Amino acid sequence: MPNIHPTAIVDPQADIAGSVSIGPFCVVGPHVRLGENVELLSHVVVEGRTTIGEGTRIFPFASIGHQPQDLKYHGEPSTLEIGSNNQIREYVTMQPGTEGGGMITRVGDNCLFMASAHVAHDCILGNNVIMANNATLAGHVMVGEYAFLGGLSAVHQFVRIGKHAMVGGMSGVEADIIPFGMVIGNRAHLNGLNIVGLKRRGFSRDEIHSLRNAYRLLFGPEGTLQERLADVSEQFQNNAAVMEVIEFIRDDSSRSLCTPGFEDGK
Repeated sequence: MPNIHPTAIVDPQADIAGSVSIGPFCVVGPHVRLGENVELLSHVVVEGRTTIGEGTRIFPFASIGHQPQDLKYHGEPSTLEIGSNNQIREYVTMQPGTEGGGMITRVGDNCLFMASAHVAHDCILGNNVIMANNATLAGHVMVGEYAFLGGLSAVHQFVRIGKHAMVGGMSGVEADIIPFGMVIGNRAHLNGLNIVGLKRRGFSRDEIHSLRNAYRLLFGPEGTLQERLADVSEQFQNNAAVMEVIEFIRDDSSRSLCTPGFEDGK
């Protein structure tokens, strides 16, 4: 039987696993599904068609699954799917999808959302993503696994953030960030590779060296970006990490590509 505090309000239609813990003054709506060992500490609201995977902990005053902040939303039965073993801290907000974005917002496993982080409608996040305090995603943002978003950063709608990328604190991101890239700035520019993140993830010295060489060639002064893409693709065709960057750049996107600032591009 789930452990439900007597002050919590849990709709009888909610699908609650037997090992769930629901603390004081929480509210759980009728279409919510909570997996094994999910814990709502206190004053947590989970509404909408929201599924939360096993082992996820949600801290006080988080608002999960309420309708999107999108004037085009008209009550369509969209969903929010949150994976397993996530830490969702105080005042975090996450919202379901919309008809204009595939009807789903999805969060992977083993992510950390620090206080007041925001995941808007139709965002897709991979595993092991970290969003620091007050980091915010607009609608339709895609975030790759192991990406890190610094405190008070803000990401424009439809932006793609590649795997292992890092967004510096207080940065405003308006363009796509390549995998392994690091961006900083009021209107963020690419500032090299996320070397610290690569080392923490166990990338070898040779892999990091190859990525650095490919980065210098991709964003060098000679030729057009398409010409440089062709050259790097040929030179590093057997390097999986570099080819992931190439494929990311070549993919269709509604946003431009985040490129080096003046100092970084000298």
